[in-house]
Amino acid sequence: MATSAVREARRPSIVLPELRPFEGRGLEPDGDYDGVRFEGLDLSGTDGGGATFLDVGMYRCALDEAALRRTRFIDSVLEGVWGVGTKLADAELRDVELRDARLGGVQLHGARLNRVLVRGGKIDCLNLRQASLTDVTFEECVLSEPDFSGASLERVTFRDCVLRRAELHQVRLKDVDLRGATELDVAVGVEHLAGAVITMGQLMDLAPALATQIGLRVEG
Repeated sequence: MATSAVREARRPSIVLPELRPFEGRGLEPDGDYDGVRFEGLDLSGTDGGGATFLDVGMYRCALDEAALRRTRFIDSVLEGVWGVGTKLADAELRDVELRDARLGGVQLHGARLNRVLVRGGKIDCLNLRQASLTDVTFEECVLSEPDFSGASLERVTFRDCVLRRAELHQVRLKDVDLRGATELDVAVGVEHLAGAVITMGQLMDLAPALATQIGLRVEG
């Protein structure tokens, strides 16, 4: 019986205008940043909660413990940013490219990601609990211990990337393409992979966890 092909994630199409340099000392809560270029700045610990970033380029900026809850990034590029404990809970990312990031403990629980490309770099302990991801591509990056518990993923693609010790408890998947993951390691929730597409080789790698989940003993 023929099976329908998985629908591919739509990628963002971003053409930034000529950007003006950011001249402030830090971000402001509920700020409005339109057509601004942030480059080589230390934004650690800054409070930009509720701010809107439209047609923004953010390059090689430090975001350690930055408070960015409920922010909106639209038609924007973030490249070479780094930091630990960046707080982006309940944020909205729409038509965004995140390139070559080095982040740890990023809090994106409850966030909404739509047409987002995460390319290159490494993100440790990414918290996407209860988040909504639609048309998101993870490409040539390393995701170590990402937590997708309770999240909804639709048209999400993993291409040439590492997915290590992922938590998928109560995750909801639709048209999720895992075939391009060079490493697929599920720590929790392997039974919630319905709605994803994997290769035969990946199935063999996941077989021990699947057998354990259903109480199947394999001997001999």
